[in-house]
Amino acid sequence: MVWLLAILAYLLGSLSFAILLSRLSGGPDPRACGSGNPGTTNMLRIAGKRLAALTLLGDLCKGLLPVLIAEHADLDIRQQAWIGLAAVFGHLYPLYFNFRGGKGVATAAGMLLGLYPPAVLPAVAVWLLVFAFTRTSSLAALTATPFCLPLLAWQQPGALLPMLLLYGVIVWRHRGNLHALFAGRERHF
Repeated sequence: MVWLLAILAYLLGSLSFAILLSRLSGGPDPRACGSGNPGTTNMLRIAGKRLAALTLLGDLCKGLLPVLIAEHADLDIRQQAWIGLAAVFGHLYPLYFNFRGGKGVATAAGMLLGLYPPAVLPAVAVWLLVFAFTRTSSLAALTATPFCLPLLAWQQPGALLPMLLLYGVIVWRHRGNLHALFAGRERHF
C-alpha cells in the first residue's frame, strides 16, 4: 500500500500547474521565461496574480492530497511523510515534463499542512517576515523552511527524517539562487 501510494503521489506531483496553466491560457512556458522555474514566483512575474495564485493552490494540493489519502488509509506519520515526499519529488522531477520541475516549496508546504498543520504557521510567518524585508522569494523560502522542524520533531518525530531530507533537497534546488544571493544578483520584487 505504501509503495502504491508513493508512486501515485509521485505521478500527482509530476503535474506541473505552472506549465499546464500557461498552456491553457496561451502563455509562454515558464521554464523558458523569467527565472525558468515552473513555480508560483515565476508565474507571478510572467503571467500575473491570478495564474500565480492558481499555481500556488495546485502545488499546495498536490503535496496535501497524498498525505491525506495516506492518513485515511491508516498509515503512520512516518509513512505519510515518505508519501508526501514522493509528491514533492514528482514536482521537482516531473515525469510528464522531461524531469524539469520547480523548487518544491509550495508542494512541501502542502505536505507539511497534511502532516501537522501547526508546523506551517511558524514557516509562513518567517516567510512573510523575510519577504517583507528583502522582497526576495528564494531567501524567504530558504529561511522559513527549517522553522517548522523543531515543532515537527517535538510533536511528530516520525516525520522528521523525511522533512530533513526535504529541506536538503529544497536547498539543493535553490543552489542557483544561493549563488545569486551571495553575488548580489538575486531577483527581487
